[in-house]
Amino acid sequence: MFRSLSGRFLILTAIFVILAEVLILVPSIARFREDYLLSRLERAQIASLALLADDMIAPDLEQELLRNAEVYNVVLRRDEARQLVLSSPVPGPVTDTYDLRDPTAAELIREAIVTLWRPENQVIRVIGNPVREAGLLIEVTMPTGPLRTAMLEYGINMFFLSAVFSIFTAVLLFLAVRSFILRPIKGVITHMQVYAEDPEDSRRIIEPSASVRDLRDAEVALHDLQTQLTNALRQKERLAQLGSAVAKISHDLRNILTSAQLFTDRLEISEDPAVKRLAPKVINSITRAVNLCEATLAFGRAEEPAPRLSQVALIDVVGDVIDSERLAVGEHDISFAEDIPATLRLRADPEQLYRVIFNLVRNARQAIENTGAPGEIAVSAEETDSHWLIRVSDTGPGLPPKARENLFTPFQGGARKGGTGLGLVISAELIRGHGGQIELESTGPTGTTFLILLPKEITGVGLAAR
Repeated sequence: MFRSLSGRFLILTAIFVILAEVLILVPSIARFREDYLLSRLERAQIASLALLADDMIAPDLEQELLRNAEVYNVVLRRDEARQLVLSSPVPGPVTDTYDLRDPTAAELIREAIVTLWRPENQVIRVIGNPVREAGLLIEVTMPTGPLRTAMLEYGINMFFLSAVFSIFTAVLLFLAVRSFILRPIKGVITHMQVYAEDPEDSRRIIEPSASVRDLRDAEVALHDLQTQLTNALRQKERLAQLGSAVAKISHDLRNILTSAQLFTDRLEISEDPAVKRLAPKVINSITRAVNLCEATLAFGRAEEPAPRLSQVALIDVVGDVIDSERLAVGEHDISFAEDIPATLRLRADPEQLYRVIFNLVRNARQAIENTGAPGEIAVSAEETDSHWLIRVSDTGPGLPPKARENLFTPFQGGARKGGTGLGLVISAELIRGHGGQIELESTGPTGTTFLILLPKEITGVGLAAR
């Protein structure tokens, strides 16, 4: 119980209520002491009035009056004259004098603490105003023993009463908090446990129902979180299913392309000039398709294979990409431009680099084709002391806001209708395998530019140089 939130709340409530009662107890004891002394002054005044009514009072009766008043002597000041009305032997000297005519709260508390602190029985003088204006001043001497005993009894009784009140209050607060706060919190915890058993079941998502605003805000936040997680898990499942389907298709497609590759070998012996010119490109395209199928199968088993690095002439890779895309242009008015230094060689996996540039150029071509207007795609490159920089630019319509926000998110970063956005995701992963990155350098109504940065220093892990 003490480890639970409700148990600790019960204990803390009792402690704080008792602390509050203790803070109230000290002024209460001080007020009790004041009332006790005032009652002794009143008794002494009544005894003195009896003596004033009959000057020939017997000594035994005088002592009885003093005992009833619990004082040693009484001094009454009337008409500016100070008169000792009643007296008896005082057992010792007067140690303190207390004036109750106009005391402050601080003085009463301090004097009460002093009285409790001194266990010995002492003689004190108490001064006050007579009741009903029966004189100017009344003064008595009295012992502190009975006063201290009465204060202790009063304090103990008040403490136990406060303790009972504190426990009763703590129990009521505990029951109230348990009903209105802890029970709804346990309900939220139960919802979380039920949801954790099958997070893909949307029926297990919590429906906010709390009437307390803060608790309802927590339920709404949990509802949103569970909804996002369920959607993410469903998307992950779809991706897994898609990956399995792609792996099967790639397996069969690889076999088909391998057969086609055997037939294209015959094209190399043809005497037709056009066939001789196009045969190498067809063979290269089929070879890349076979490699892509094999890489897809590998990706379905684990991750994209680590790049096999070698010195690559970038102009050859870009030339192959542009030649392939020129054939895909068809009737559209799209031109291609290259600004690649002939001597520029960089360290990369040639097949993966081809796939990256091909994806960017193909996306640019499709974006321009969708507008129906003429356009241009340009590929340029440069190098710095630390990086090789490759830019793929187009004069298309630019990326829409949704595509920019989810640029490298599968199935969400597609810029054209029906696009999946996988091309950029795959390209970004391939470049990360080289230790580099792809950035959207600019986009707008006048076109889009992507920047590929490849580091010259090998800082990644698992890069196998060939």
